Amino acid sequence: MNISVRGRRVPASPIRKLVPLAIDAERRGIKVYHLNIGQPDIETPPLFWEAIKSYGAKVLAYGNSQGDLDYIDSLIRYYRRYGIDFEPEDIVVTVGGSEAIVFSMLATSDPGDEFIIFEPFYTNYNGYAVMAGVKLVPITTSPENGYHLPAPEVIEEKITERTRGIFICTPNNPTGTVLTREEMEMIADIAERNELFVISDEVYREFVYEGNYTSVMHLPQVRDRAILLDSVSKRFSACGARIGNIASKNGEVMRSVLKFAQARLCPPSVEQYAAKNVFDNISDEYYRKMRDEYRRRRDVAIEELEKIPGAFCRKPSGAFYIMATLPVDDIEDFARWMLTDFSYNQTTTMIAPGPGFYATETLGKKEARIAYVLREEEIRSAMRTLAIGIERYNEGKR
Repeated sequence: MNISVRGRRVPASPIRKLVPLAIDAERRGIKVYHLNIGQPDIETPPLFWEAIKSYGAKVLAYGNSQGDLDYIDSLIRYYRRYGIDFEPEDIVVTVGGSEAIVFSMLATSDPGDEFIIFEPFYTNYNGYAVMAGVKLVPITTSPENGYHLPAPEVIEEKITERTRGIFICTPNNPTGTVLTREEMEMIADIAERNELFVISDEVYREFVYEGNYTSVMHLPQVRDRAILLDSVSKRFSACGARIGNIASKNGEVMRSVLKFAQARLCPPSVEQYAAKNVFDNISDEYYRKMRDEYRRRRDVAIEELEKIPGAFCRKPSGAFYIMATLPVDDIEDFARWMLTDFSYNQTTTMIAPGPGFYATETLGKKEARIAYVLREEEIRSAMRTLAIGIERYNEGKR
């Protein structure tokens, strides 16, 4: 029997597909530094756990498909701190930011439609596009200018009668690029001229080290066509909670999203209750300390990368990722080799190979996404292990 074309086409995650090799390495007694996945090691705020412990319901019942309305009120107050005004009907709580991405595609397109996207991009957009039956039309950005956007004419020449929207992510996963106000205005102007949606993934809002964060919701010219995607996963080191949201002032979009939400019943109830307690009581000092910690980690990772002959990257301004060009011919083979054939002082590193962050099949073969989510001393050790691994890998290829 044959499985579906969709099932054959959906790509494996470059972030997770090497996990069996990492598990095997750990079984052999090798310490694996996980630079492949954006799993913060900063503790989830105690406010989250306090709420979990105090959850008083006797029955864990179905919740509201839109999300708990008290939690949505907390989100509205949170967004106002950033100059973004939403009403309750503008927000649907989702099962992580992942479901928000899927809902945004389903609500704005039909099978065969297209979305313009800037590569490299968050790898799971590829998989979600296959599930939705839509095509991602890539525009390649360059590491030389820090993966910033090209001129408007480069973008507009990719627009066809099937184009439904433009996907952006700022601060960016995997590049760490923070789009400037001018870049955001350019995207808004293109969308307005061509009647396109702008779908903006802004889950790393608190992780900006240089420059200023501009939301798609700050741009009045796309008020009726802007869709915001968000999640608490990285903000509160609560990746396992699976609480995200989608928000838009476009009532038709949100009514469609709500119907998708009703079909999947409801988002997690207890985790919404816990996330609400964090949003309502977390201090600005929490965000400042978290931002300072990741800035230091970024600087350590960049310092060590710059010591590797032939490696290249620009210092990212946000998120907690570096998209680095490494001096190897085949990053996929190298990433596997690091887990199957290499160790240094009983340690190795796991990276996310670059090709999975592109829609263009020929790109990313020398690039890797590195997540600087470990403590400073561990990042330094991991990067030094990576450097030795590159040297030995290339020696074996001579």
